[in-house]
Amino acid sequence: MRYQRQPGDLLHTAFFRAARRQWPQLAMADSTGQKLTYGRALIAVLALSRVIRRLTEGQEMVAVLLPASVGGALANIATLAAGRVPVNLNFTAGQGAMDAAIGQCKVRTILTSKRFLDKASIPATPSMVFLEDLGKQISGAAKLSALLQAKLLPLPMLASKYGGRGKTPDSVATIIFSSGSTGMPKGVMISHGNILSNVESLATLFKFDDTACFIGVLPFFHSFGFTGTLWLPLLLRLSVAFHPNPMDAKTIGELAEKYGASMLISTPTFCQSYVRRITKEQFSKLQFAIVGAEKLREPLAKAFREQFGVNLLEGYGCTEMAPVVSVNRPPVDAEGRPQISVKPGSVGHPIPGVEAKIVDQHTGEGPLIDKEGLLLVRGPNMMLGYLDQPERTAEVIRDGWYSTGDIAKIDRDGFIFITDRLSRFSKIGGEMVPHIKVEDTINEILGETCCAVSAVPDASKGERLVAFFTRKDITPEVLWERLTSTDLPRLWLPRRDSLMHIDAIPTLGTGKVDLRALRQMALERSGVELNA
Repeated sequence: MRYQRQPGDLLHTAFFRAARRQWPQLAMADSTGQKLTYGRALIAVLALSRVIRRLTEGQEMVAVLLPASVGGALANIATLAAGRVPVNLNFTAGQGAMDAAIGQCKVRTILTSKRFLDKASIPATPSMVFLEDLGKQISGAAKLSALLQAKLLPLPMLASKYGGRGKTPDSVATIIFSSGSTGMPKGVMISHGNILSNVESLATLFKFDDTACFIGVLPFFHSFGFTGTLWLPLLLRLSVAFHPNPMDAKTIGELAEKYGASMLISTPTFCQSYVRRITKEQFSKLQFAIVGAEKLREPLAKAFREQFGVNLLEGYGCTEMAPVVSVNRPPVDAEGRPQISVKPGSVGHPIPGVEAKIVDQHTGEGPLIDKEGLLLVRGPNMMLGYLDQPERTAEVIRDGWYSTGDIAKIDRDGFIFITDRLSRFSKIGGEMVPHIKVEDTINEILGETCCAVSAVPDASKGERLVAFFTRKDITPEVLWERLTSTDLPRLWLPRRDSLMHIDAIPTLGTGKVDLRALRQMALERSGVELNA
């Protein structure tokens, strides 16, 4: 195993140990041409952390507004080494979502870069501090001090000096915001131990040689990006090459060829573009490709396998589990007896240390085998809770089990199959889109509560929304025009032909919307088969 937790490990102190062991090896690179060995990365982290600590005196959390890049990685590690908690802002969700995260975390300082703000067309604010300016504040003496400490200071002393005092594995390592059912994002408190347990479990399933390199295309505000493409490769003492745009297949292919990428963590939506635009030679070193966040459909799995000679391994996770719960894994041969490690259509076995069970969604009775029900999970990677929301935490964590809100079944071989969702979200292009927020916006336009949103499978984005409304004096065309002028992200908008008038919203005897009937109606009206 390339990573094994030690007592008292924190994310950044485990990185210190990895950097000492792999000093001359490439740690991280990105598509701008930046690249750092482990030794240079450690020196940079120590020097940068001292500036961050000074600038954020008295602050608990510091926001990070940066893409997947060398700068973004260093900012996160250095913020922890400064004794602060990094909060990566979702810059794709709009200013409202970022403001909500900043407010909930009482953030006073945002680490970002001028170059990124220009490219993302995000206006600068007085609370922003630019990495370009911080670098200028690090004197030659400070750099020499960081070098000597990185090379010579005993690891326990280094850990104590940089972000280790008063911290334990149960301390908060980051806050990751997931969209709430009402559109208000929830801050998921993830501890050092949560992420370290995920890393250790994955290290037992995937075996790499010393030259292995990850391709990091997922953003750090995404739990899979934060754990899977920031901490996993670095704590395994491997390399990672970042690119901020997961749909830019051309650059990703070039990066993969340049650094000999052997591990890809992505989504089916992104992988579709890779099949079309990345050559077999560019992915010639690829050993493993894990996909999650949306359903993997067989045509894509087949095309990827035929193009690159590698199986897409579908997994399942959630932010609240830091994030990996289960994954299909490479073949296992135990004492000459091959074990089933992959089942098409499943999201694999629970990873080591994680338990999963299915219970009746109404009575809570279980565990159920080969029968659909509510998926509950638990393990050392389970979140500490929602930031300042103990009531909502208590709603989803009961008797030590986290209720995923997903309907699933577990077969007799232990494979998990996700069959439906109780929660009012859709995973569109890998992003969580809340149905209720879209409904609220449409109802505001219509001036009455007469809209209900469902979703159907979509070949290109995983799912797409279908919005039903009952007001008769407005056409779908007019509704579409008004909807496009709202502040909803474009990804959240139903297509024009997915705005449908109906006489009445289907309801249950309790008066609640009948979500299953609504989904069936959406499938029928959209001409989509459930198993498409």
